[in-house]
This record gives sequence, structure tokens and C-alpha cells, in this order.
Amino acid sequence: MLIKIPYFEKDNLRLYYEDVGQGEPIITNHGLLEDGTYWSETGVTARLAEEYRVISIDMRGHGRTEIDGEPYGFNAETMAQDFDDLADFLGIDKFHLLTHATGGMVGAWYGMTRSERLISLMLTDTSSNTLIEQPDYREFTEEEKAQREMGRKMWENASEEQKEEMRKTMWAAEEKVTVEEWMAGIRSEPGPYLFKMLEHPNSEAMLKIYEGFIRKLADRRANFIFRHSFYTDPDPHVDLLRQVKCPTLVLIGEFDIVFLKPSEIMPREIPDARHVIMEGLGHMTAIEDPERTIAELLDFLHTVKETGKASR
Repeated sequence: MLIKIPYFEKDNLRLYYEDVGQGEPIITNHGLLEDGTYWSETGVTARLAEEYRVISIDMRGHGRTEIDGEPYGFNAETMAQDFDDLADFLGIDKFHLLTHATGGMVGAWYGMTRSERLISLMLTDTSSNTLIEQPDYREFTEEEKAQREMGRKMWENASEEQKEEMRKTMWAAEEKVTVEEWMAGIRSEPGPYLFKMLEHPNSEAMLKIYEGFIRKLADRRANFIFRHSFYTDPDPHVDLLRQVKCPTLVLIGEFDIVFLKPSEIMPREIPDARHVIMEGLGHMTAIEDPERTIAELLDFLHTVKETGKASR
């Protein structure tokens, strides 16, 4: 039996998506290095699909989505347009938008620029600016601090030509890294995004989900380019946040040290917003505690359906 792979194609983009359930549509995206299985492997998609139509995409440069050369479109404006193009293709007028991390930056931009098409907006573990500080999640040695500072200064002082050569060198090293080596590196140095997940008693099962993201990358080089081109805008766009016209959920883990402070701006400035800080969780909220994440999402969605507002 032939199985039709669900792709939406436009220009040089083949956007992978999965479409399950019935009811009001929810379009989802995901964070850096992740894909749509951030929601499905954790059970979030299945539970939402009991009441809603859930369309999950793999963003440009991620998962099973493919881009045939330049322009890559690795910016919030183009990736927000992908939501509109897919919705038009599927005949969807208005929809809920569920996002995570880097995908939430795209979702925030969509909400700031075209919220009239949204029933609601759900921003998890994210911010409205794409360039943010990376705080230390552990105590670094003086040698480590010196190495990091030297690397930062080298990059800041480099010309564009030098930066391009540095990128080529970095990619030449990264493309040789196996998935097993990649995961071993995460176990030894999880960084500010994954450290809380590794502290969890069920960390190995969670890491298996994360490993699945890496294995499904259709084009690792495209993802590398994404990582070195998307994060450029330090502006949280306060004036635009005030223009968001739909009910909005801002959900974040208590120990998401990267986004905890930046995310405070969104519920403060968006006119109708609910702010939820999930106690004990880090950046990967849907993986670290899917049941609590599902409960928060459904309570918000039910409130929107009943009242048209973010909170009762």
C-alpha cells in the first residue's frame, strides 16, 4: 500500500506536516533541533486531537522539512508566512497557534503582525526577540570562562569574510559527528536548555525523544545554517506586542533560565494574556511533564472557547 507523505510545497520549500483530529484547528511548531514530535511523542498531540484538529509542522531547517537551496527563509517573517500558506492550502480560515522555544519566536512574530487570523496564541518557553543572552546554568571554571570570553571576542572582532571561514570550519567538524557522539556530548554538557531534563529520574526516556529529533533531521547542514542565521533580533517589539488581538498563553518552566526573564515582557504587554510558570520544570516543559503541560493547554483552550478570553 502506498502511503502519501504529507508535504506542502511552495517554491523551494517542502514543508512536512501531520494532520490529526477534528474540531477547531491548532497549528503547532517546535523549538531548535526539534520537530513536530516534540508534541506527539509526549502525548500532547493525541490528547488535543480528542477535541481539536491538530496540524503539526516541521519548521524550515528542521525535521523532515526540505529546502532546495537558497533562499532559505530562516527568519521570523518568512516562517510566519509559512503558517498562512499552509492554512490557505488546507482551507483553514482561523486557527489556534501552539509554539515552543525558537518556534515561539516565530509564533510571537505571527501574533504581533497578523493576530486577526488567530483564535488564540500559545507561547511556551520563548520570547518575542530572537537574540537573547545565554545565562550560565552552572558554575564555570576560570579556564572555561576565559575560553568562552576569548571565543566571544574573536567572533565580535571578525570580519564577515572571517566569520564565513569560521562557519565553514565549524560545519566541517560538525558534519562528521554521529548521532551517538552528539547525544554523548549532551549527556556530558547539557547546557542551559537541557540540564533540568537530565536531572529528571526518567531522563533516559526523555533523551530518547530528543535523540529522535536529531535522527529525523533531513538536512543537518540546513539546520546548521539556521542556527547561525536566525538569532539576530534583540528587540522584544513592545509596541507590536500591544497590538496582539487574540487571547494568549505564555507558559514557561520555573528553571528555564534562558527565557524566564525575557518571557515576562509578553504577558505584561499583550492586552489579553495568561502567564503560567510551571514549578520545578526547565525549558523542555512538554517532555519534562506532559500531563501538566496538557492540563495547562486544555484549561486555556477551554477558557478561550467559553469566554473568548485568556482567563476566566
